[in-house]
Amino acid sequence: MSELLLIDDDQELCELLSSWLSQEGFQVRACHDGQSARRALAETSPAAVVLDVMLPDGSGLELLKQLRSDHPDLPVLMLSARGEPLDRILGLELGADDYLAKPCDPRELTARLRAVLRRSHPAAVSSQLELGDLCFSPVRGVVSIDEQEFTLTVSESRLLEALLKQPGEPLDKQELAQIALGRKLTLYDRSLDMHVSNLRKKIGPHPDGRPRIVALRSRGYYYSL
Repeated sequence: MSELLLIDDDQELCELLSSWLSQEGFQVRACHDGQSARRALAETSPAAVVLDVMLPDGSGLELLKQLRSDHPDLPVLMLSARGEPLDRILGLELGADDYLAKPCDPRELTARLRAVLRRSHPAAVSSQLELGDLCFSPVRGVVSIDEQEFTLTVSESRLLEALLKQPGEPLDKQELAQIALGRKLTLYDRSLDMHVSNLRKKIGPHPDGRPRIVALRSRGYYYSL
């Protein structure tokens, strides 16, 4: 049974989602502010976190930033009642694996959680991938470049693994979304683009200045040789 940490100040919503997710086979621990969430994270190791953008004692985005620093490979799904594009972009930039606007359908939340958990626990163990000066361990989610190590999120790891396995070959955005997000992109959905942007920032360009990950307008991305 996967343990989830649900962080939201809406206690009624937490009860509703906890009841639904429990019936779906999850063990849910709910916290209603950032302070209690930090205590819970110190006491347990959840399989994933569902985090609201707005918390009574601070921003959920600030808590996400701390989560990414302390638990870089912990899957995080963000929720927001405001549904503002800026919230979504900031959340993804800070390393959220996925994002849902409230009110959300519990069935969609369940599907998104299962997708991110599948990506964080792949059935087959991939071997280390090396290309030029870059060495990537999909199991650890760590990239090594010139003796420097960078830890990737679950979505970033799946994305880089797919690109490295077919270097120089363009991969369609919808194909990459299924791999990295476990779902198709919706209209105006920039989730994949934000994960690519974060990945680019972490791994940087080739030694000669060329971008490692190249975008093909309206098509997709490829890892350059």
